[in-house]
Amino acid sequence: MNKIMKVMLLACVFAFFYILSACGGDEAGGSKSSDEKVLNLFNWAEYLPEEVIHAFEEETGIKVNYDTYSSNEEMMAKLQAGNTQYDIAVATTFFVDILVKEGLIQKINKENIPNVKNLDPQFTTADFDKEGHFFIPYLWGSGVLFQNTELVDFEIKGYKDLFRPELKDNVVLPDDQRGVIGLALQMLGYSINSTDEEELEEAKEKLVELLPNIKAFNTEPKTMMITGEVAAGMAWTAEVFNAQKENPAIVPIIPEEGLIVFNDNFVILKSAPHLENAEKFIDFLLRPEISKQISTTYPYGNPNIEAYKLLPEDLKNNKVVYPDLDQVNNVQQALDIGEATQIYDRIYSELKAGN
Repeated sequence: MNKIMKVMLLACVFAFFYILSACGGDEAGGSKSSDEKVLNLFNWAEYLPEEVIHAFEEETGIKVNYDTYSSNEEMMAKLQAGNTQYDIAVATTFFVDILVKEGLIQKINKENIPNVKNLDPQFTTADFDKEGHFFIPYLWGSGVLFQNTELVDFEIKGYKDLFRPELKDNVVLPDDQRGVIGLALQMLGYSINSTDEEELEEAKEKLVELLPNIKAFNTEPKTMMITGEVAAGMAWTAEVFNAQKENPAIVPIIPEEGLIVFNDNFVILKSAPHLENAEKFIDFLLRPEISKQISTTYPYGNPNIEAYKLLPEDLKNNKVVYPDLDQVNNVQQALDIGEATQIYDRIYSELKAGN
């Protein structure tokens, strides 16, 4: 082999190993972090104040690109498709479990996020992640009932009251299959995580009975509530709280059949191109004064102990936003239901199609 060929061969070998090493990463914080002053965030709409994003951008010079989704299922489908370039997503706890199983997220190096010290430990772990390696809690809440007292002349106490004929075409439910099917399962006395097909079909039949009363499936029904477009329904806590502030006729109700609660969490994607920026962003949001600002704009439950101390008294003492869960009968949280997800998908699709 002549000298020129040897030099070319050595150059190719060096380039190969250089590229290979650049693609590697640690188990915790596995992505190589770009120097680019960018952060790509995937979150629910109406879930993070623009003022908070602008404050982070001004302080750090990092531009936040904010993409939104309307359901956990939509979020999952996009992440599974790949090539998203997202750094951070926000996922409900049972979807974090799925993301871990799918290998789509990485362990979080909490040494780079010192403000995790502000979090209530009861929110920082889960059965599938007992050390809390893969997620950092953001906000929590529940699905509560509401009624407009100017439009409804009887007291709503539980899910069963939504079926009353006086509410024809006047009920809104969240556009969330686990929430809607969970409502029916809980009403029937079953687990909201049931994988029993007979129980699920019974829940579907119950929801079909409710269809004449359902005006809309809407995850953000606040405007419909304020304007009186709907008279009653189920919605997430912040929607009801904010609607009541603008229309005092809106009354929130904890369903007598029980309560469906959720926790939403930050996760960092396995392929996050801006890892260091992602860690800075999460740490920024966990500052007490910033977290407080988030909770007062979108009043869900806040797992940040130091931020909770800063909340106004009317919010801190609100028993719908911060219910005494040990005083509520039948509190349940959605879990990963595995292959039964296909049954839920089918039932929800059929329900929304009016079948």
